[in-house]
Amino acid sequence: MEPCCAPVLDGALTEPDAADLAGQFKVLADPARLRLLSLIAARPSGEACVCELIEPLGLSQPTVSHHLKLLKGAGLLEREQRGVWAFYAIRPERLSLLAEALLPDSAPGRTVLPADLLA
Repeated sequence: MEPCCAPVLDGALTEPDAADLAGQFKVLADPARLRLLSLIAARPSGEACVCELIEPLGLSQPTVSHHLKLLKGAGLLEREQRGVWAFYAIRPERLSLLAEALLPDSAPGRTVLPADLLA
């Protein structure tokens, strides 16, 4: 008897890749962190200083810094220290990997997710 549809797990992620991606998605599963990413992405320069992100979020500086630290730790942001202020920029290649993980194998632009890029 033939199956009624293609197997769901054709071309599935490896267990290590899935664990790495799950950690990144977990970091994104917070409204404040999603807003931080969108605020940084909306900047014409593609980067933002911590001091520019406090007021739009309505959170304290330590809380904003904590969220940024988690996003950086997940590899979604890069950080550059300039004097006393830290500037953050999105790592678009990392966000692309997350998006591609959700695409079916037949989707245009679908690539294999190398484990070394997810660490």
